[in-house]
Amino acid sequence: MPTPKDRALPVAATVLTGTVALYIALVAFGNITDFGTNQQFVRHVLAMDTTFKDDDLMWRAIDSTAVQDAAYVAIIVWETVAALILVAATVLWAGVLRGRRPVRTARLAGTAGLLMLLFLFGAGFIGVGGEWFAMWQSKNWNGLDAATRVVTLTGVVLLVTLLPSTDADSAS
Repeated sequence: MPTPKDRALPVAATVLTGTVALYIALVAFGNITDFGTNQQFVRHVLAMDTTFKDDDLMWRAIDSTAVQDAAYVAIIVWETVAALILVAATVLWAGVLRGRRPVRTARLAGTAGLLMLLFLFGAGFIGVGGEWFAMWQSKNWNGLDAATRVVTLTGVVLLVTLLPSTDADSAS
């Protein structure tokens, strides 16, 4: 019979994965239902129209609204898929709590969804948006603080998810 200590990891992983799943589902929902707000954000970041206008950097700007909008739609699709995977991972973690699912399955699903978010917000927003498109230079269109919060939260959840389990089915 599992002890409370054996159940601590699945409980924490379920709650934390569910929290990130809810967050990114709301982000994707907001981007879909209020398309124009963050569309403008993406357009300004890619156009680099609120940066320092340094000629050594401005060649990176993307002025095509079609390309800007395609990038924004790709972001929304990525967020939506990550949300669905994390919802499924939350359900799998809940199954671990009920003794019906192996830890390994929940851990794999959670890891996939969390890595998707780390890639989007870490590589995409912080790396590409922040550095390549010099988003850090913009006072009005700078999403680095928000991206850093998501990377931090997601990274903590990933670490908890990958902690070794003392549960008997952790090898399953």
